[in-house]
Amino acid sequence: MPEPKPKSPFNLPQVLAALSVSLCSMVLGFTAAYTSPALISMTDRKITDFEVTPQAASWVGGIMPLAGMAGGFCGGPFIIYVGRKTTIQFIAVPFILAELLIACADNVGTVLCGRFLTGFCVGVGSLSLPVYLGETLHPEVRGTLGLLPTALGNIGILVCYVAGTFMNWSQLAVFGAALPLPYFIMMFFMPESPRWYVGEGHEEKARQSLTWLRGKDADVESELRILMLTQAEADNLAHQYTLVELMKPRNLKPLSISLGLMFFQQFSGINAVIFYTVSIFKEAGTTIDSYVCTIIVGVVNFMATFAASALIDRIGRKILLHFSNFAMIVTLSILGAFFYCKIHGPDISYVSWLPLICFVIYVIGFSMGFGPIPWLMMGEILPAKVRGPAASVVTAFNWACTFIVTKTFQDMIDLLGTHGAFWVFAGVCVVGVFFVIFFVPETRGWTLEEIERRLTRISTMDIIRPLPFNM
Repeated sequence: MPEPKPKSPFNLPQVLAALSVSLCSMVLGFTAAYTSPALISMTDRKITDFEVTPQAASWVGGIMPLAGMAGGFCGGPFIIYVGRKTTIQFIAVPFILAELLIACADNVGTVLCGRFLTGFCVGVGSLSLPVYLGETLHPEVRGTLGLLPTALGNIGILVCYVAGTFMNWSQLAVFGAALPLPYFIMMFFMPESPRWYVGEGHEEKARQSLTWLRGKDADVESELRILMLTQAEADNLAHQYTLVELMKPRNLKPLSISLGLMFFQQFSGINAVIFYTVSIFKEAGTTIDSYVCTIIVGVVNFMATFAASALIDRIGRKILLHFSNFAMIVTLSILGAFFYCKIHGPDISYVSWLPLICFVIYVIGFSMGFGPIPWLMMGEILPAKVRGPAASVVTAFNWACTFIVTKTFQDMIDLLGTHGAFWVFAGVCVVGVFFVIFFVPETRGWTLEEIERRLTRISTMDIIRPLPFNM
C-alpha cells in the first residue's frame, strides 16, 4: 500500500501571515521612495510656500535612515517584551500621524519631524518583519514567502513613483497616510509568533499559533517540543542576555555575517539610487522623461523580486547573491563611464538611453540578491537566544549605512563626480563577491535550529575562517 503523500507546507494561513506583514513592508517601501518624486515639487517655490535649500533637501532624504537607526535599536526590546505581531501592527499609528504631519507642514522643520517619525517606524518595522516571518514560516517555504515583504516593499516604491508623477509632496504624504490601514486591520486576524509565546510561557497559545500556521490537520507537537527545549536552554542562560553576550564567539560569527551582508547591501549604492532617481536621470540628460524612467525602474524592481521568490528555494541564497554582485558591478561601472564621458568627452548623446538600461539591470541584480536576502538571512542565522538584541544591532547598522550613503551621496558627487561615486559603489560590490564566497552560508531548506547548530558550533579561532558549508 503506497505511503500517503506528505502534506505540503505551502498553505493559505502561511500565505496570509506573510501577506499581512508584507503590506507593512509596502508602507516601508513607499516611505523610502518618498523623497525621489517629492523633493522635485518641494524645492519648487511655485508649489511650496517655504524655501527648501539643497542642504535642507539632503536632510529630508537623510533623516529617515538616521531615524531608522534609532528605530532599529528600539525595535529589539519591542519585539521581546510586546511581541512580534503587536509591534508590527501598532507602528501603523505613528506612520499615519507622521505622514499627516508632513502633508500639513508649513516649514522645513515640520517636514523633518514627520520624516524622522516615519524613519523610526521604518527601523522598527524592518527589524520586526524578518523576525516574525523567520519564526512563523515552514523551512521549505521560508525562502519563497520570506521574500514577499521585499516584493511588496518594491510595490510601495513603484506606487510612490507613479503617484509622484501626479501629486505634489503634500498630496503624496496624504496618500501615504492611507497605506498603513489595510495591514493594520489584517494583523488583528494573524497569530503571534509561536516562539514568542513559548518565551512568555504560554505553551497552549504557542500550540494554537502553530496549528493555525501549519493547518488544522498538521501534527505540530514535535515542532512545539523543539521550541520548548530551545527555550529551556535559553532560560538557563537568561542572566547572560546582554549586548556583551553578542560578542562571544558562538554568537559573533552569525552576527558578523549579518552585519557584512547589510554593509554590502547599502554600500552598493541602492538607496542613493532610490532616493535620487529622478534627479540622476535629469542629470544624465536622457531623452526619455525622467519620471517615466523612474516608473520603469520601479516596475522592474517589483518584477525582479518575484523572480527571486521563485528561485531562492530552488537554487539557494548564495547563487542569487553572486548574480546580484555581478550585475551591479557591470552596470555601476558602465554608469560611471557614461557620466565620465558626459563631462570629459567623447560625445555620447547617441546613447542617452544607456543609463535607463543600466539602471534596469542594476535594479534586477539588486532585487534578486542583495536587496531581499540580507533581511531574510537575518531572520535565519541569528541565534534564538540573542535574536532580539542581535536583530536590533543589525537593523540599526543597516540604517546607519543607509544614512551615510544617502546623506553623503551629493558630497561624493561634488568630490569625485557622478562617475566617481558610481565607481566607488562598484568597487564595494567587487569586495562583496569575496565576502559571499568565503563567509556566507547556504541556508536553503534548513530549520532555524539546524542553522544555529552549524553556525555556533565553532571555536574562537573559527571566527576568522571561512564557513565550512557553502552550498
